[in-house]
Amino acid sequence: MPQTPPFSAMFDSSGYNRNLYQSAEDSCGGLYYHDNNLLSGSLEALIQHLVPNVDYYPDRTYIFTFLLSSRLFMHPYELMAKVCHLCVEPQRLSDPNSDKNQIRKIAPKILQLLTEWTETFPYDFRDERMMRNLKDLAHRIASGEETYRKNVQQMIQCLIRKLAALSQYEEVLAKISSTSTDRLTVLKTKPQSIQRDIITVCSDPYTLAQQLTHIELERLNYIGPEEFVQAFVQKDPLDNDKSCYSERKKTRNLEAYVEWFNRLSYLVATEICMPVKKKHRARMIEYFIDVARECFNIGNFNSLMAIISGMNMSPVSRLKKTWAKVKTAKFDVLEHQMDPSSNFYNYRTALRGAAQRSLTAHSSREKIVIPFFSLLIKDIYFLNEGCANRLPNGHVNFEKFWELAKQVSEFMTWKQVECPFERDRKILQYLLTVPVFSEDALYLASYESEGPENHIEKDRWKSLRSSLLGRV
Repeated sequence: MPQTPPFSAMFDSSGYNRNLYQSAEDSCGGLYYHDNNLLSGSLEALIQHLVPNVDYYPDRTYIFTFLLSSRLFMHPYELMAKVCHLCVEPQRLSDPNSDKNQIRKIAPKILQLLTEWTETFPYDFRDERMMRNLKDLAHRIASGEETYRKNVQQMIQCLIRKLAALSQYEEVLAKISSTSTDRLTVLKTKPQSIQRDIITVCSDPYTLAQQLTHIELERLNYIGPEEFVQAFVQKDPLDNDKSCYSERKKTRNLEAYVEWFNRLSYLVATEICMPVKKKHRARMIEYFIDVARECFNIGNFNSLMAIISGMNMSPVSRLKKTWAKVKTAKFDVLEHQMDPSSNFYNYRTALRGAAQRSLTAHSSREKIVIPFFSLLIKDIYFLNEGCANRLPNGHVNFEKFWELAKQVSEFMTWKQVECPFERDRKILQYLLTVPVFSEDALYLASYESEGPENHIEKDRWKSLRSSLLGRV
């Protein structure tokens, strides 16, 4: 069986050419090329281009790009049905009298295509129609050949393992979310003196940064590449047609990851606003500055940004007397790194540096690149919004999808990195399950720590005391 190369090798700078106008385009069976780069084609021609035959196997970058983007035009199960038909009919795989030599030549190629599909887009196969078609085509290939039978079995077992792991992960997420309570509710039932804070659970900021990296990499790992496409198909159905994803989505790992970012921001703000004493709040701010700095060194930009967001929330930033006791020089450097001006220029430069380090890494620690995820989604969203999916002649705008696939494939490389740090279950449990304040509870805690400074704050404080604590 041909081996699947790593994602980083898929898209080099020559993967496609943006400049369309240097020479005449070449047309080939409904596909349009320029300088050997596929620019556009009819949907039918693109599907045909995906299917191997005795003399042809599609380029791996093409397989990934087309499987990723085709769901903007048709359901994966419809594509799978067409692929099965195109594989079975011309090769006469359904005919028991067909030429065994012919089947021997084509079978490994069809099997390789199915293997690439199941490895890269396993969540497509949560759909029973997909699984049925896969097993049917695989069975036709494998009949009469022991080697292929083993390979088919191996492919299907590997797919089933991935889908089982996803179901298990979803159960864990559901359990965490069903047991989550508001920190204020806990405070009302337990006095503050016996409440744990994050420093009592993990006094070392470097260790906390490592445990945050565990959570980030685990959650990243479960996001399927197709979820990026689904995210904006949902909001903006193609060409005003009925959305291909009007049926219930098969996964929500991307949303779960965004929710984790928000939780971490609120956890940081909660831990800072909760202590009664000013010096304890200042110590907590300095602790999180050190955690954030270590996240930057590791290449964990998502946790870094969540921590900065938590520290910039109004209930935290208004604590002027607390901040006066903090050495903020290190925090200023981090804020500068994540400054949103010039479209996050400083962060993008740091991300490129981390990506470069990852490519030449000698250890798994150096391979870690965890992007600021909301910005990655935003980039992909604007790429989608900025270009039409189809050209005026009705062709699929494949140049756009090369670019989309290039961005998503880089993410695919990063999400496959294994976390090199030792897991600490106690710290992970705290980070994932400890109750956090709601926005109102954060404001209340902030006003209780450092009183309101004007009438608006005073009125809000009174109203929050009344609604949250039942006090006037």
